[in-house]
This record gives sequence, C-alpha cells and structure tokens, in this order.
Amino acid sequence: MSHPLESLIQKYEPKTLNDFENALKELIQEIALSGLARAHFFDSAAFYGGTALRIFYGLPRFSEDLDFTLLQPKSTFSLQHYFSSILDMLQSFGFEIIFDEVKKSQNTHIESAYLKANIKTHLLKLKSAKDIVKKVHSNQAMHVKFEVDTLPPLGFESEVKTLFPPITAAIRILKPSSLFSGKIHAALFRSWKQRVKGRDFYDILWFLGRNIPVKLSYLEQKIEYTKAYKRTQHLRAEDVISLLEQKLRSVNWEDARQDIIRFLNNPSEVSSWSENFFLNAIQNLKFEP
Repeated sequence: MSHPLESLIQKYEPKTLNDFENALKELIQEIALSGLARAHFFDSAAFYGGTALRIFYGLPRFSEDLDFTLLQPKSTFSLQHYFSSILDMLQSFGFEIIFDEVKKSQNTHIESAYLKANIKTHLLKLKSAKDIVKKVHSNQAMHVKFEVDTLPPLGFESEVKTLFPPITAAIRILKPSSLFSGKIHAALFRSWKQRVKGRDFYDILWFLGRNIPVKLSYLEQKIEYTKAYKRTQHLRAEDVISLLEQKLRSVNWEDARQDIIRFLNNPSEVSSWSENFFLNAIQNLKFEP
C-alpha cells in the first residue's frame, strides 16, 4: 500500500534530489496553510511573498518561506497559538515535523518560526524516491520558515483564494498589485548579505509579463515604514524607475542566476540575464494609485 505522500508528490514528477526536496517543501507549505485556515488565522492575517505567488498565481519557481502580514497591528500576536493546528494537519498527511519558534528580540515586529523535517525520513516513505534516498545523509534536514509582520504598513489590498483539494482551504492573500509593490520593495531594499536574491528579479519579470501594475501608495507606505529611502514629496513612478535603475547597476548577475537556478525546472530561463536586459524590461512598469 502506497504512503499518502506518494500520490501528492507525483504531480511534480520529481527526478532529482532537488526536485523531491522542492516538492516536499511545497506540500508542507500547502498543508500548513490549510492548518492555519482551520485555526481561523486568516480572519486576522493575509499571505504574501514568493510562495503566495507560486501557489495561487502560478509563479513558475519554487519558494522557501511562508510570509504573512496581520490585517491590523497587534504587538502581542504569537504564532505559537497556531502550532497544534498546523502540526495536526501535517501529521494527517504523514509528515513528521518539528516546529521551532524563533525567540523574538525586543526591537523587531516580525514573529518567526521554522518547520523542520528530516529529508531521508520522508523519502523513505516514497517508492518513487528509492534510487534518490541512497544519496541523502541521514541527518539532512529541510526547513520552511514562517514570518508574520505584526505591526505592518496597511496600504495593501487582499482577497480570499481557494486552496484546492486534496488540501482544501480558504486563504486570504494580497492582491497582485500589492504583491508587486512588496516585491519591488524587496528588490530595492532587501539586505543581500553574502548573495544577491535573484528570485526577486525573476519575480519582477513575471509581474511584468502579466501587465500587473505596482500599487504605488502601498509601496510608498512600505518605504516610509521601513525608513529605507528619504523623500521630500510623494513617491512617483519615475522615482521607482530611477531607484530600480540604480539597483540593477549594482547587481552581480552571475550571483543572481545562481541564487534562482535551484528553484527552477528549466535553468536556461535566466541565461539571458544582464544589466541591460533588466534596464530595458523595467521601462514597461505600470503603476496604479
């Protein structure tokens, strides 16, 4: 008798270890969302970020984290209230998961936690992974990070989308133009540390390809909230273009490609990336108030 995960993972047609890991992570993400919905989390929060784009809008890359914003600020919010519902849902599908809450420092409004799972333990449940599992170290782990902004800027718009069977749930999610604003903000002001986040630029191209506008008022609120850029007037479309042009001229495009490749089924998608390629692309940005 096959394990419940076997039928769920087949839609991904995984072949490599990276394929299996991406597929398992995405299943964990979807099931965790269902657990959150069951605990009424989306009465007071909305889903955003790359994983939201992937699951609900068809972004053709895998993503690692689950990012949320509260609908109204609440400094006393705690993810721990939702742990049991998430774990119960994951266990019902055969996942063996540990939830690890990150201790919140006094100067942050981000509530964080990690779902941790042993990769080999889960590959051993899958007949389709019998040739892959031999290559996996017994202690190799995968992680799905949760982040909730508990004191967020509130200029976004949201809607309720359906997560379809076999993991059915109603999930509140930011609308595409608000999601694009968040992505522009991340591309401009995210701390790169050791590696540029090529996934931000990949996502910008995806938005552009669908003629989705940037919600300018929400981007302005996010910039104001994070104090990322000093302005003497309201944010204008030409300001955003100028900031993006400056950022694009600072990117190491080989590093950007290396960041995104592991999340793609077809790495050749990013072979043409260059400064001029993106400088030309962003001239097609559209904005809404």
